Amino acid sequence: MLLQDVLYKVGIRSVAGSTSVEVSDMQIDSRKIQPGSVFVAVKGAAVDGHQFIEKAIENGAIVIVGEELSAEKKEGVVYVQVENSASAAAYMASNFYDKPSEKIKLVGVTGTNGKTTIATLLYKLFTRLGYKCGLLSTVENQIGSTIVPATHTTPDAISLNQLLSQMVNEGCTHVFMETSSHAIHQHRVTGLQYAGGVFSNITHDHLDYHQTFDEYIRVKKAFFDSLSSAAFAISNADDKRGTVMLQNTNAKKYYYSLKTVAEFKGKILDNSLHGLMMTVNDIEVHFRLIGEFNAYNLLAVYGAAVCLGEDKQEVLTALSVLTGAEGRFDYIVSPKEKVIAIVDYAHTPDALLNVLATIKKLKKGFEQVITVVGCGGDRDRTKRPVMAEAACEHSDKVIFTSDNPRSEDPAQIIKDMEEGLAVSHRKKYISIVDRKEAIKTAISLANSEDIVLIAGKGHEKYQEIKGVRNHFDDKEEVKEMFELLDK
Repeated sequence: MLLQDVLYKVGIRSVAGSTSVEVSDMQIDSRKIQPGSVFVAVKGAAVDGHQFIEKAIENGAIVIVGEELSAEKKEGVVYVQVENSASAAAYMASNFYDKPSEKIKLVGVTGTNGKTTIATLLYKLFTRLGYKCGLLSTVENQIGSTIVPATHTTPDAISLNQLLSQMVNEGCTHVFMETSSHAIHQHRVTGLQYAGGVFSNITHDHLDYHQTFDEYIRVKKAFFDSLSSAAFAISNADDKRGTVMLQNTNAKKYYYSLKTVAEFKGKILDNSLHGLMMTVNDIEVHFRLIGEFNAYNLLAVYGAAVCLGEDKQEVLTALSVLTGAEGRFDYIVSPKEKVIAIVDYAHTPDALLNVLATIKKLKKGFEQVITVVGCGGDRDRTKRPVMAEAACEHSDKVIFTSDNPRSEDPAQIIKDMEEGLAVSHRKKYISIVDRKEAIKTAISLANSEDIVLIAGKGHEKYQEIKGVRNHFDDKEEVKEMFELLDK
């Protein structure tokens, strides 16, 4: 492809060399450069790609795109100075891969909690309705029935457009994608054409990155501000910022709600371990998913499906048999002792409260709730004491343990959590740094029909300690303990 075609819509400041040159590849990682590649120097949170321009040229780059370029130019290399490298990379990737988002119905799902479940349910629903679909989520990426491992909630702009192009080439008609605040802020999704956007909710999270809650809200809202008039935008009317998210969008606006008037209105009739009985726009349906938070997720999915032109009754019929995403209120019952273990990704105060509130509603009245919880290292520290207090407030017993401590001392993370505890809650908890031992202890403390919640990691199959990822799976640990318990 000619460089001039790849640069369509890019904010260019200056060009040194000919844009008629043929390019064969584009990268933001200098190590992946091949002869004939374009190297886009992007300033990341930890690494500045401008430092690797010389390395990229050594590896065969024939085009350098960046915000700051040296006065000294290498012969045979085209230099393009741009206003914003991250934005440029996104537009260029879309152009290079022949605008794949325009050839599918792409739906973005954003919010603090519920993104994975909503995107996964949409993928499962439309697959069941007979479409070949793509999924881009925290848990996994899928092209039809083929699983592609996920490394980020939203891939970088080049990888993302490459994946979308692959999905188009393999016959996908619909793609459902988690759209994180990081991805929006870092321009990973810039230049994509969305058929619609879905907002779940917003609570305190990622303040280590966004610094303030107002900035976090502004970034999420920017996604809806960018939607075209041909798209739809669906928001949670029961979230206090649900209307704010859509106030400046050009897209067609819709709302879903359990509590107020909305285009997609639900009412919970019964909520148990057997599922949810609800009315959805006055149609009574039984769903396999559990909890009020899943009632909201189901309404969001229903609304998006209707906005995409699907038959309402067919959608509800298909939704009624679906299960959610891995690690989202995953529950296992020990066959003999009947102890209930719930593995959930809840890693924010609000998500933890939602899960514990759901468990409270499922209780018959006499069961203990034993919660295993930790907080991630190198992440927002302000939520640590809040999560600890939430766990102790709504559980009978709590074990503080490691999540992904990353570069931090796990014992110090637990100390940060302990600072949030009311005096009355200090007798409710114990600290066990080793997560495996914490899970083992929680299950050993449980009696028949007690509920053990293991929060924070959900679908993750690793634990990151001192920069090393070690295999660790909460569900595996639970099953191993249940086998010992039932012997």
